[in-house]
Order: sequence, then C-alpha cells, then structure tokens
Amino acid sequence: MRKFDTKVQHLKYRVLREVARAAWEDKLVERYNDITKILVPGPRPTMRCCIYKERAIIAERIKLASGGDSENPNVIEVIEIACDECPVGGFEVTEACRGCIAHRCEDVCKRGAISFDRHQKAHIDKDKCIECGMCAKVCPYFAIVSRKRPCENACKVKAIHMNEDKAAQIDNHKCISCGACVYQCPFGAISEKSFILDAIRILKESADNTACKVYAVVAPSIASQFRYAKLGQVISALKVLGFHTVVEAALGADLVAWDEAGELVEKGFLTSSCCPAFVDYIEKQFPDLREKVSHNLSPMARMGQIIHETDPTAKVIFIGPCTAKKMEYQKESVRELVDCVLTFEELQALIDSRDIDLASLPEEPLDNASYYGRIFARSGGLADAVKQALSERGETEFEFKPISCDGIEACRTALLRASKGVLPANFIEGMACIGGCIGGAGCLTHGEKNKNEVDQYGRLASEKRIADARGIIPGING
Repeated sequence: MRKFDTKVQHLKYRVLREVARAAWEDKLVERYNDITKILVPGPRPTMRCCIYKERAIIAERIKLASGGDSENPNVIEVIEIACDECPVGGFEVTEACRGCIAHRCEDVCKRGAISFDRHQKAHIDKDKCIECGMCAKVCPYFAIVSRKRPCENACKVKAIHMNEDKAAQIDNHKCISCGACVYQCPFGAISEKSFILDAIRILKESADNTACKVYAVVAPSIASQFRYAKLGQVISALKVLGFHTVVEAALGADLVAWDEAGELVEKGFLTSSCCPAFVDYIEKQFPDLREKVSHNLSPMARMGQIIHETDPTAKVIFIGPCTAKKMEYQKESVRELVDCVLTFEELQALIDSRDIDLASLPEEPLDNASYYGRIFARSGGLADAVKQALSERGETEFEFKPISCDGIEACRTALLRASKGVLPANFIEGMACIGGCIGGAGCLTHGEKNKNEVDQYGRLASEKRIADARGIIPGING
C-alpha cells in the first residue's frame, strides 16, 4: 500500500531513512558520500537537469535530515539550489483574452496597471501592479491568472517572498512554522529540519542505560496514518525501536480540555493554546490578544509534564503531524518537558531504518484517553471537548459560544473580529492546518477520510468521559 501522498514526501523519507541507518551505527560522517550515491546512483539524473545538480540537492537534504542550519532559528528552511523551476510572473494575461471592449479589468485597477495593444488585448505593467487580483476576478473569460508560486499561495501569513536570485525566502518574523509551504512545494525546495538524529541518540543512550526510560507520546492523528498496518502494530514497532512506554497525547488533551473549561469560566473569553502555529500567529500578528490565549500547556507539553512528575529521569519524544511542534518544544516553558519531536514521516523512516516489518508484529494496546481527547486531532474536536468538560464540571449556567477555525485564514477572520470586540463567541478554537492536526505537514496522508478515522478511533476509547480519563493518572484530581 502506498505510504505517502506525494513523491516529494517519498524522497524526503528516503533521505531520512538512509541518514537514520548510518546514525544507528555511528557512521553518518563516513557514509555521507555513500548516502548521496544510494539516493542518486547515476549516471543519468532522474529528477533534475544533470546528475551534479541532483546530487548537490540531495546533499542539502541530508543536511536538513541531520538538523539543518543551526544559525537559523526557524525549523522551516529553503534549499535554494532546488528552488529554481517555478514561474515568478504574478498576475498575467493569457491567450484567453479576447480583446473585448468592456475593459472591466482596466476599470477595476486602481493603479492604472492595465493597458491595451492595437488588438485590444490587455497587458499588465509589473511596475504598477500590486497583485491585488481584482482584474482576474472581473475578467469574463478568466483570461488573467495568478502565476504566484505554490509556496506563496500556501503561505497564508505572507511570510514568503522571492530574493534577488528568484529563490523563495522566509521571513522568520512572520512565519509560524505550520509547514503549509513544505507540503505544497512541488520540488521539495522547502523542508523542515529533522531531529531524527537526536531521537536515535536518546534511544541508544537508553539502551546503554536501562535506568533511563524513553517515552513516546503519540498524537491522536496517528489513527489516520500507517494505513498499511494496524495501530497496535505501530505501537509494537515503537517498542522494538527502544521506547519503554507509549502513551497518548490525547490524555494530555483530556487534561487540557478540563483545565481550559475552568479557565474559560473564570475569564469569560479564551483562545485555545493547543496549536503552536495558531499561538505563534497571535503573538506575531495580534499581540493585543496574547493575554486571551489559554495559559494551559498544549497536550504534548502537558503529557511531558505528567511523565516527568512520575519519572524524573524520563526522556520524552513526541510523535505527530506537526512541524510547528518542533518550534514549540524548544521554548523555555516546554524544553524541560519534551526532549525531541518527530513527525509521522520521520517515524516511518525510523521504523524502516531498522528494517522493521510492521505487518508481522503483534498488536500492542494503546488506550489511556477518552473519546474527547482523541478527537482533538480534527477541527471542532477541541471545542467539543471543552463543551463536555464544562458539563462534567457542573458549569451548567455558563453559556458556551465557541467558534472552530479551520485553517489560518479562518483564524485570522475570527481574531480580527475579536480584536474589534465584534466576535459573537467566547472561545476560539484555532487550528492553523486545514482539517486540524490531520492536515499537518508531517502527515503521511492528508484528506477528509482522515477525519472519519479519527472519530472512529475516538469511539474505540474505553474512557467515555473526560473525568474518567483524568482518573488514569493518580494525584491529579481535584
């Protein structure tokens, strides 16, 4: 069965797998050139104009798989040598222009950027055009099209522009590390740093010192991934890799939903704190709303906190769909709770680097969260969980008016209205990725089917109430 949505994902996976294989044996430096030749055997190129360019790009991918540029604080990076095949024309007039006499495009352009030749065909003056797109909207023949690059279209926070060499450049002051550009780039020229070497180091240290246990905290969206095997077999594979215990981040979601419900009643208005890209967006674009963000940790960090309280010597590796989590775990408030973050793409590479056959493994149970914690993985799930928590806490008189924002554009609309005091809601569930966590850039697969699988996974939970899930951990009730 196909493991990935795109061939770009498969290429990233192959690089990660080979880097991981060398790292397990402490031979990454010695095998650096060998890895390049394995991935680009030659003598003819398979993806680029020449074998030399193809190998140069692979070398850059190996660097990203090994941790990337340590001087760049962002986890999202551009491989400039790979970013040279996209059109950079912006809005252009195509052959579909019929030379009509209505000239709606001219009338709507406030900058006077539209002119006409002797055949009445429209032309756009790039020095005057501000890329507003109004001309394209009014053309009856749809003859004006946007030639913006896929990464620019994907980036809804406008953090990507072109440098003097026409390669994509990321403005770290705007970027929220959501990874939308990573998933949409057809050439894989934008990618995220991997911390897979850190994960291998932690697992190897644990193998040498059995007193140090490594815990895997898996996001609930894992239910929609690894479709060629059963979830219980994936849990078994984690144990084979050297993880001592596998726990659900969904249990942390249960705890967060419970606490956010209490915080909402106390403050009267709240935005969620679970999606790090959404929180980063508020901090960068809506600083006046910072105090409205829930002061609760995210489910990932909350589980890290619980694990460290139970076992102070523990190492915690979070595994999920989110590139922004790689930024979150480096924050001062989180880095003592979580030791490493991997995506599902990286977990697939890690499993295959050890030649683990998932289909041949027995199923290990994973059942320490409620239905409501598990449905955090999809848009609307968090709001449903907070509603349930309000009910279980006995807050029957509080009027809960949530708005679930599916994607960063919906988040922006809600935050704008909230900043002006005209939002008819008292709780904003913000999800930067379309569909929620199941749309994260680090997923193996994306799509509407994932939502149904997450809901089904939620219904399989033994704990049907949030309060019951909280009772799994001793000493936290009250």
